[in-house]
Amino acid sequence: MSILLRGITWNHTRGYLPMVATSQRYSEVFPEVTIQWDKRSLQEFADLPIQALIDEYDLLVIDHPWAGYAADSGVLLPLNEYLKVDYLQDQAAHTVGQSHASYQFAGSQTALAIDAATPVASWREDLLQQKGLEVPVNWEQLLELAGKGVVAFPAIPIDSLMNFYMFCLANGEEPFIGKEAVVSVEVGHAALEALRELASLCSADIFKWNPIAVYEAMAQQEKVVYCPFAYGYSNYARAGYGKHRLSFGGLVSYKEYGMLRSTLGGTGIAVSASCKNKSEALGYAQFAASSEIQRTLYMASGGQPGHRKAWTDEENNRQSAQYFSNTLSTLDHAYVRPRYNGYLHFQDHAGDYVRDYMMHGGDHKLILEQMNRLYRESLQLKGTK
Repeated sequence: MSILLRGITWNHTRGYLPMVATSQRYSEVFPEVTIQWDKRSLQEFADLPIQALIDEYDLLVIDHPWAGYAADSGVLLPLNEYLKVDYLQDQAAHTVGQSHASYQFAGSQTALAIDAATPVASWREDLLQQKGLEVPVNWEQLLELAGKGVVAFPAIPIDSLMNFYMFCLANGEEPFIGKEAVVSVEVGHAALEALRELASLCSADIFKWNPIAVYEAMAQQEKVVYCPFAYGYSNYARAGYGKHRLSFGGLVSYKEYGMLRSTLGGTGIAVSASCKNKSEALGYAQFAASSEIQRTLYMASGGQPGHRKAWTDEENNRQSAQYFSNTLSTLDHAYVRPRYNGYLHFQDHAGDYVRDYMMHGGDHKLILEQMNRLYRESLQLKGTK
């Protein structure tokens, strides 16, 4: 009997090709199973509700802020009720940062972490040498370098919001601790000002750029020399992917607070509760997230694995100019954003306010109160984004 599974992932080499490659191999091992993958844009990946996908797809590549909605609604299988304990223990023991735990909510393991990412620094080593410049190690050096017109970072709303969290942490306060305000006025203002100050030294193009656009500009052109923080893509550290190869490393230190802590990203593979062939879908999910496949086929197909053994593998680091070893500590220290059911209402809209302040300045108290209003609304929401 032939079994067809359908999956949905995101439209980038890192998001699409490893799913196709691992599915092809899985079908060769289990000829009765065929897996077809569709892809959506990075923006659709962030915006489109999973409830619109669960009836059409058996396998879904998701990001962890969906964990609360999935746990509350039951739209995804709780993998801890289907997978063996020793398998999940291996996943937990070999997580990259909090990637594995980020898909846990209210006792449900909503997905397996197949991809790990957080904002890291990147640069063009050849251009730095040509211009007699050095990689900055602290905030003051970063501003000095940005003043030369050679720095860029992604500043579309979603990335601006993730960076806002980072600068709240850098100023000594974790966001979302209380129920009325995202963060205190003092810390929120400091975070907004840090982002505005850096953005004022960069091209206005950054307000239209996501991480991929920044990396393409760096890899294909000659103007952007350094990016202080963008969700890392190991593809650009590999030979032949872009016109020029990028180098990657940790974040700068910020004033007296120490190294910046960025906001965890990455993706996980989930199984729809509507799937009619659950055993086969679960089998493939375990296969794709397994230690050996993550370390070898998944990585070789352009993926950015979620299993720690892939990150510490000598050959993977050789192929990626030490991308994984140079950024692993940054992922290990990354902040996990909220995942409660309703949070995505906040995430979908709050970044507009942060980016607006970065672009135009204005009344920071008004910006923060608009964000607080969204936050309070999101806490009241159930069963929706």
